[in-house]
Amino acid sequence: MATITFFRTFAVEMKIKEVVEALERFAPLPLQEDYDNAGLQIGLTESKCSGALLCLDVTEDVIDTAIAEGCNLIVAHHPLLFRGLKRIGDEGYVERCVRRAILGGLTIYAAHTNLDNAPDGVCFEMAKRLGLQDVRFLDPIPNGNGGSGVIGKLAVSTNPIDFLKQAKEVFQVENLMHNAGPEHDIQTVALCGGAGEFLIDTAYHHGADVFLTGEIGYHRFFGYEKKLWIGALGHFQSERYTIQLMHRILAEAHPDLVIKDYAPTTNPINYL
Repeated sequence: MATITFFRTFAVEMKIKEVVEALERFAPLPLQEDYDNAGLQIGLTESKCSGALLCLDVTEDVIDTAIAEGCNLIVAHHPLLFRGLKRIGDEGYVERCVRRAILGGLTIYAAHTNLDNAPDGVCFEMAKRLGLQDVRFLDPIPNGNGGSGVIGKLAVSTNPIDFLKQAKEVFQVENLMHNAGPEHDIQTVALCGGAGEFLIDTAYHHGADVFLTGEIGYHRFFGYEKKLWIGALGHFQSERYTIQLMHRILAEAHPDLVIKDYAPTTNPINYL
């Protein structure tokens, strides 16, 4: 393997831990779900930060892009290390990414369900994109400083199919899956980014007319015909604006930080 030399210019005297602290002030790690692995994935936080590359998923191309752009920090929404690794080789993309990141001197950090569950986090960003008003947590945690999903209202009642078409356009959805809900206009909308089907019944009991999330299993589409409309946007699609959210958080905390958004899609699913 050829020897690679990396040249980085540090625009400001800022350590990676200062960037991480800004993210954790907005989305404290205790807000993450107990199955999650948000936080530091790889690397050292005492190093000076030459720039942050933001992405939804860490892939080999993301790592190569960070190196090419002179960013020694990758901030992802989805953790690269979600399950334990027993070796680091070339067998899977996670192993290859870990090895490449270490060789490149990169630090990788993930803001996952803590960012989902934070006030003004991922679900609030979804609501903003759809123009919802009076948005609040759908399932708040007892202390009121976080929760799962959100619920809010459209400015005016709308035909449900027209609303679903709007959501499809806003989130750039190739194939929006939905049930056939009650035949009346809708106004109250519940949302959850990613895999949020666990909140369907909560949405109904809180008076939602529609519940949108990233993923819903086949059998969960049954039984809500007279209760509410449910729709699956796609996991990636429901969270596509998370990069912009993370960008705003970091730019407001550190205006001089070099921040770059990874533009290509990291969605592993293709559509015919």
